Amino acid sequence: MRKIDVFMKEKGLNIGDYVEVIEKENGVAVTHRGILMPPYELSKGETLTIKLDNGYNIGVLIDQIAEIRVLERAKPKEEISFKEVLPKKPELPNVTIIGTGGTIASKIDYKTGAVHAAFTAEELAKAVPEIFEIANITPRLLFNIMSEDMKPEYWKRMAHEVARALNSGEDGVIIGHGTDTMGYSAAALSFMLRDLGKPVIFVGSQRSSDRPSSDAAMNLICSTRMAVENFGEVAIVMHGETGDTYCLAHRGTKVRKMHTSRRDAFRSINDVPIAKIWHDGRVEYLREDYRKRSDSEVWVDDKLEEKVALIKVYPGITGEIIDFFVDKGYKGIVIEGTGLGHAPNEIIPTMERAVEEGAIICMTSQCLYGRVNLNVYSTGRKLLKAGVIPCEDMLPETAYVKLMWVLGHTQNLEEVKKMMLTNYAGEITPYTRFDTYLG
Repeated sequence: MRKIDVFMKEKGLNIGDYVEVIEKENGVAVTHRGILMPPYELSKGETLTIKLDNGYNIGVLIDQIAEIRVLERAKPKEEISFKEVLPKKPELPNVTIIGTGGTIASKIDYKTGAVHAAFTAEELAKAVPEIFEIANITPRLLFNIMSEDMKPEYWKRMAHEVARALNSGEDGVIIGHGTDTMGYSAAALSFMLRDLGKPVIFVGSQRSSDRPSSDAAMNLICSTRMAVENFGEVAIVMHGETGDTYCLAHRGTKVRKMHTSRRDAFRSINDVPIAKIWHDGRVEYLREDYRKRSDSEVWVDDKLEEKVALIKVYPGITGEIIDFFVDKGYKGIVIEGTGLGHAPNEIIPTMERAVEEGAIICMTSQCLYGRVNLNVYSTGRKLLKAGVIPCEDMLPETAYVKLMWVLGHTQNLEEVKKMMLTNYAGEITPYTRFDTYLG
């Protein structure tokens, strides 16, 4: 038994108790008050973890605890009613929120220490009541996964669920999604949802709802506002700056998570955000070339070729990695090249051989900003001669998803090239704007 388990048993402590801890270090006494959290599974078991009143967790070494008192015992686990249905207001639009595992509204379970997504109408009403003043909300938990576990088959399920909701009369759909791979999913649905005439809004949270600095509630409120707007595209709505003044709506094919933890981590790349959604409810459009709301019936084109790889060029790369994927039967490879879309001369013959054997190779830039141009240097011209397709100013992940979708329809090189260079969902801008680089 670990030291922490023995200590808690001896002191009669339970997870969820509200405690006062007096810690002594070098003769100095410091008092902490907070909720007793479960010990971390991977810890040595020598630390007591407390969630302070400000929402942050601290660890106190057991050997430094001079005194501990229980101020309030843990409350019994709240039983949630799944039967309650909130009455709809006829004057409000209708929005479905689809959950995939991302935390858009959550609560902490002090029995386990886990943060759980709130996904009944009752839970959402308690967590973020403001959204029920904007629309009639229908929650639907589709699956519950970490965003790094996202797969193309889940994109298809999401797309069909969105189409089902919109074609049954919903005015908009919000998809709660983990932030790490949200850009891939938004791009996938941008290509798969054809004749889309209503908003499909992806939303996530950089910080869970049990933290005082959480962005979850405001992101969800702003997403709900965008989901009832005169708008008919796939977009990601997240914080636009570190404070709580506004969120930004980014086009689903032009957005990337650019920071691991900042609340304003999502940025439009080589493009301008579609709209700014202010905390007070105002929606300020930042461009005019977005698709407006329509009564068209959306349909799902979910033909995908999943044997597509995404490879980053790096100093010392050899053609072996390309040979590996071709030998494994991969139909397409997206390259994150250097600069204007370059790769070492050494691996160009390998690319040429891959194309001759029927694989499609597309070139993007790991610079992200700017566009691929294979006509400037001799290396680029060699790549063109080898049959490599330059992907203009597409993000590597957008090009990766698009190539899967294109190869689901044709594997003819000329047809693939034509489709990859056709702008279907705003993934290619006609020219590079100087004001889209946020260096």
